[in-house]
Amino acid sequence: MIKKLVLVFIAFFALQSYAQEGTASPYSFYGIGSLKFKGTVENRSMGGLSIYTDSIHVNLRNPAAYVSPNLKVWDEENRPVRFSVAATHSDTNLEANSGDAQVSSSTFDYLALSLPLGKFGFGFGLMPFTSVGYKLESTENDIVQNRYTGSGGLNKAFLGIGYKVTPKLSAGVDFSYNFGNIQNSVVEFLYDEDDIVVQYQTRENNRSDLSGLSVNFGLTYKTMINDKLELQTGLTYSPKSTLSSINERSFSTIVINAITGQEFLVNEIPADLEGSGLEETELTLPARLSFGAGIGAPRKWFVGAEYTYQNTSEFSNPIVSIENANFVNASNISVGGFFIPNYNSFSGYWKRVTYRAGMYFENTGLEINNETINEFGISFGVGLPVGNVFSNANVGFELGRRGTTDANLIQENFFNVNISLSLNDRWFQKRKYN
Repeated sequence: MIKKLVLVFIAFFALQSYAQEGTASPYSFYGIGSLKFKGTVENRSMGGLSIYTDSIHVNLRNPAAYVSPNLKVWDEENRPVRFSVAATHSDTNLEANSGDAQVSSSTFDYLALSLPLGKFGFGFGLMPFTSVGYKLESTENDIVQNRYTGSGGLNKAFLGIGYKVTPKLSAGVDFSYNFGNIQNSVVEFLYDEDDIVVQYQTRENNRSDLSGLSVNFGLTYKTMINDKLELQTGLTYSPKSTLSSINERSFSTIVINAITGQEFLVNEIPADLEGSGLEETELTLPARLSFGAGIGAPRKWFVGAEYTYQNTSEFSNPIVSIENANFVNASNISVGGFFIPNYNSFSGYWKRVTYRAGMYFENTGLEINNETINEFGISFGVGLPVGNVFSNANVGFELGRRGTTDANLIQENFFNVNISLSLNDRWFQKRKYN
């Protein structure tokens, strides 16, 4: 057990030191950044499908999954403590009418622990919730007019509990503390009559420190349709919540190195946000509803579908006003599943591997220049058994597209590689006496 905990923490600190750039998407400019949380690597490898639950994998979307059936191999007396840690690397081609560019980013995805205790199950962990990371330029006649940069994002620390209401029905709730900061700046370039950039430029800096609480409720229901087929259903609901935002804004005169592009501060003047009522503001995190169902043969195969609706039109950010962009209600449809040739095979390792695949279509809720920003992706992956029969390493791949080149927008064609460790062990065991 100690060796497994050491492995988890080594992986966590390695991911933290490596994965600092969460996104390179220009669409992270809007709102509070690009949404990062899409479930575990197992979920993402099935098109984002999160309704499937079992005793050996953490489910980060539905707190009712913290409870699960006891394992037959342990004489129906217990289920394992579950650990999981993950990271993602993304390569993206940004395509516009004026040309294209290649960008990449890496990020820590989550660290989670789930503990069984009788009819209860507990879970807690840490994950990025949104991420901001963009570098954009606006041009006129091939001359740079403005340069936009942004960084930061929102993180989520969560604590949840699940309860087995009946052998078939479980319920749960997650409490999350959301925190982080978003920083962005815009540089306005000035030129003389010969279109030669002048010595001094103007830069506007903005910073928002965000914090707030949110909650997520979940239900799962499982039942055997016949001797071989099992039905699984899941439902989650996150009501509307608010974030407190403490804001800063300043205006600077800078000098830009023509070779390296590095910016040097000459002077800076803070803006009076208190006088305009913008020093402290509130942002709305929209309500979110998700439900789905699927069928399969336990420990052999599963296929299902899930629908998610988010009332994104409720979102507003008083500190930032963008004329050509607004938020509409968002939705997502996921379809996917898995196949295991023979989960308890002793003769062939690859027969015990879990093979996953899926696809999804998402309306992100962002509308720019009257164009809805949609996202489509296909995914596949494998769960590789490691150590004892319950632990595994998961590798997933996503290929997709976000946005469009219409209306002078940018289309992102991305390829993601997702890696996670899912480790399990038995902590609580009944003592037996002869």
